Amino acid sequence: MKQVVFDIGNVLVDWQPHLAWPEMDRAEAEAFLTRIDFADRNLRADHGARFADLAAELNDPDDSARLNQYVTRYALTVADAVPGSWALVDRLIAKGVALHAITNWSSETWPEGLKAHPRLGEIFETLVVSGDVKLIKPDPAIYRLFCDLAGLAPQDCVFIDDKDANCDGARSIGMDAIHFTGAAALETALTERGLL
Repeated sequence: MKQVVFDIGNVLVDWQPHLAWPEMDRAEAEAFLTRIDFADRNLRADHGARFADLAAELNDPDDSARLNQYVTRYALTVADAVPGSWALVDRLIAKGVALHAITNWSSETWPEGLKAHPRLGEIFETLVVSGDVKLIKPDPAIYRLFCDLAGLAPQDCVFIDDKDANCDGARSIGMDAIHFTGAAALETALTERGLL
């Protein structure tokens, strides 16, 4: 039986970075995120950079101070689960399917995410956090590292991610991949593969 390798953010856990600043309304928080190019800075954190260093790069002291709050407030950004996904996790576990994960996630914010969702630290046989290994999806190297750590051949794995590019990265080393668009479609894709 194939083994399932999950992405986590926006597959199992709903990630909304603007929620780190509840004192601002959504439009104001999103304007801040755009102004500081948060998407790029967050990806650098996923690759191993520290948020304090990323904040220190900002010229505006208020923006810098605000970004420095992100790690301690991180649990606010991942308060909710993705609807329906955990029910599929439980069904896979009940069928004896081995579960693993490869996630683009900062090594600083990962422990905060575990506080919000402790099961993330319990259900995966092999877990690769990009900030810990300083590799990020869709670099083929992170999928190869996962296979080495898990002792699996790529063709033994079904990888699930909400980003097409990350699915392509998995396919580039020989994994099967499912582009996650919602729990209902994932259930169908897993059932077609005989995993549910």
